[in-house]
Amino acid sequence: MAPTRVADLLELARAQSFVGRGAELDAFAAALDRGGVLYLHGPGGIGKSSTLQQFRRRAGAAGRTVVELDGREIDAAPDAFLAALGPAPPGVVVLIDGYDWLAPLDGWLRGTFLPARGGSDVVVLAGREPPAAAWRTDPGWRRLATIRQLPPLDPMESGELLARAGVPAAERAGLVTIGRGHPLALALLADAATAGSAPRSLAEAPDLITELLDRLVREPPTEAHADGLATCAKAWLTTEDLLRSTVGDQAPAVWEWLCRRPFLVCGRRGLRPHELARDVLDASFERRSPDRYRALHRIVHDHTVAGLRSASSPAERQLLAQHLLYLHRWSPLTAAYHRLRESGPVALLPGTPDDHPAVLEAIGRFEGPASRGLAAAWLAVQPEGLAVVRGESGPLAFVLHLVLPAATPAPDDPVARAALASVSLRPGERIGLARFLAGHDEHERDLYAVLAGSVSSIIEWVVGGRACSFVAITDPGFWQPMFDYLAFTTAFEATVDGVRHVGYGMDWRRLPVDSWLDLMNTREHSGGTGPAPAPLLRPPPLAREAFAGAVRQALHDLSRAGSGPLAGTALGADPRAAIVEAIEGLRAEPKGQALFAVLNRTYLKPAPSQEAAASMLGLPFSTYRRHLAKAVDRLIDRLWSIEINPRER
Repeated sequence: MAPTRVADLLELARAQSFVGRGAELDAFAAALDRGGVLYLHGPGGIGKSSTLQQFRRRAGAAGRTVVELDGREIDAAPDAFLAALGPAPPGVVVLIDGYDWLAPLDGWLRGTFLPARGGSDVVVLAGREPPAAAWRTDPGWRRLATIRQLPPLDPMESGELLARAGVPAAERAGLVTIGRGHPLALALLADAATAGSAPRSLAEAPDLITELLDRLVREPPTEAHADGLATCAKAWLTTEDLLRSTVGDQAPAVWEWLCRRPFLVCGRRGLRPHELARDVLDASFERRSPDRYRALHRIVHDHTVAGLRSASSPAERQLLAQHLLYLHRWSPLTAAYHRLRESGPVALLPGTPDDHPAVLEAIGRFEGPASRGLAAAWLAVQPEGLAVVRGESGPLAFVLHLVLPAATPAPDDPVARAALASVSLRPGERIGLARFLAGHDEHERDLYAVLAGSVSSIIEWVVGGRACSFVAITDPGFWQPMFDYLAFTTAFEATVDGVRHVGYGMDWRRLPVDSWLDLMNTREHSGGTGPAPAPLLRPPPLAREAFAGAVRQALHDLSRAGSGPLAGTALGADPRAAIVEAIEGLRAEPKGQALFAVLNRTYLKPAPSQEAAASMLGLPFSTYRRHLAKAVDRLIDRLWSIEINPRER
C-alpha cells in the first residue's frame, strides 16, 4: 500500500500547489463537454506539465479514461505513436506533453489521426513551440481547435503560489518581482527562500540561473547564436539590423533561429524575450563572459544612439529613446517606468491643441493658478515643445520642453528667469528647459510622468544640440536619485504660487553629450552616481572674443603638434583637423574659393612670407591683407558655429 499512499500524497501536493490558469481550465471543461483539440504552448517552466496534471485530475473526476503521453519518449512515426496510445475507448482524453518532439507527426496527426477519432474524444497538445500555421489557416481546425499560449502568472497568483510553498509573507513581494510570473522560477525561488537563502536578484542565485537557463534556453548551436541570445537579453527589441552589429554576416541565420525560440516573441518591430528569459540570459551572460557582456552592451548602446540621431520621425525617435532607456533599466525611477512597458505599448506623442485644456487643468490642480497661467502663455508661444502620453480620454502625462532665450516674446516666468540666470550664455547659444512635468493622477510621481520626462529628455539631450539642459521639478525628494545617477546637479530654485521649483542642469559645453553617454554606459554596469568626474570635464567655455583669439593663434601654430589654445572646445580632441576641415569647407560657399585660396597659401601650404603668398596669388599686398582678414573672420564664424552647436560639425 505504501506506493499508493506516496502517489496519493504526491497528487495531493501537486493539486494544492497549483494556482491560476482559470482560462485554460475553462477551455478544457468546454472540451470535455463537446470534444475537440486544445493546443497549449509556452516557454519551458511556464506550467504546461502542471496544467496537464490538472486536466488529468478533472477528466478522471468526470469519469473519463485518460491516456498520458510524453513526446520525448515516443518515436516520431505513426506506428510508434499508435503503439504508445494503445486501445483508446470512445470519449478518451489524450494528454500529450512535449509535443515539439513529435513535430514530424504534426501533419499526420492533423490530417489522419485526429479526424478519425470520435466526436467526444479530447486531445490536448502541449509544447514550447506555437502550432504550425495550418492549425490556424485550415477553416475546420480554426473552428475546432482551441489554441492558448500560457501567460505568466499575475502578481496575485504568484504570491499565492509562494504562500502555498511556505514562503513567509514578508519575503513574497520581492520574489514575485524576481520570478516575473514564471511558475518554475517561483517554485525554485520558494525553495531557496524556505531554505533560508532567498535571493534579492537572479544574479545572487547561480544554481537557480543554471536550472532556469537549462529549461528556458537549449544550447545554442554556435557562438554567434549565443551572442544573438545575449543581444535579445540586452536590447529592448532586437532587429536583424542590430544583429548585424553583434554577430556580423551570420545575422540572417541567427535571426531565423531566434524567431523559432519559444521564449521570444516576434512582433512588428522586432524580437522581445519573456522578461524572465531576459533576466536569466542577461545574468548568465554577464556571469560567464563579463568582458563580452560589456562589449555587447556598448554595441547595442552605440547602435541605438546612432539610430536616434538619424531618425526621421517623432515616432521613431521616441521608440529609440525608449530603447536607450532600457539599457538603464536598473537605474532609479526608469526601473519603475519599465513596469508600464511590460503591460503593453506606451507611446510618447507630440502634443496638439486638443491636449491643452487637460494639460492646463492638471497644472492648475497640482501647482496653482499662477503656474496654470504661465503654462497657457508658454503653450501659446512654444506649443511644439509639448509631449504627451495619451490615453483614451486624454493625456495621461505630459511635459513641456522650452528653448531659451525664446525667439518670440516670452512669459515673465520666474523658473525660466532662474534657469537663464544660472548660466552664462554666449551669442547664439540656447538652453533647453523641461517644464510642467505631470501625470494625470500622481503629478510628478506618476509612472506615466516618469515615462514622459525620461523619453522626451533623452531625445532633447541627445539630438537637441543645446548649450545646457535643465529640468525644473517640484518634487525633489522623488527625483533627486535619478538626477544624481544622470550626473545632473542642482542649478537653481524658484517659487511660483508658493510652490518651490528646483532646477537640475547639465552644461554640455563642459561635458559633451557623447562623453555623458559614455559615462551613462559605465554607470549602467557600475551603478555610479553624483557629478561627472573632473577629468571628463572641459575647461570653462571661451567667450566669443577669446575664441577668436584662440583661432588666430592656432592658425599661426597650425604646423605644430598639439591642441593649443583651442583645447577643450567643441572642435574636439584635434582642433587642427577641425580648422583644416573648416578651411576646406569654405570652397562650397558663394565666393568661398577666393577665401580658401588665401588661407591655403598662408596656413595650409604656406608661402615663405605673406609677400610671397600675395605674389603667388597674383594680388597686390594690400588686397591680399584685406582678403586674408576677411577669410580669417569667415573661418572664425564657421568654427564658432561649431563651438556653440557641435551638432553642426
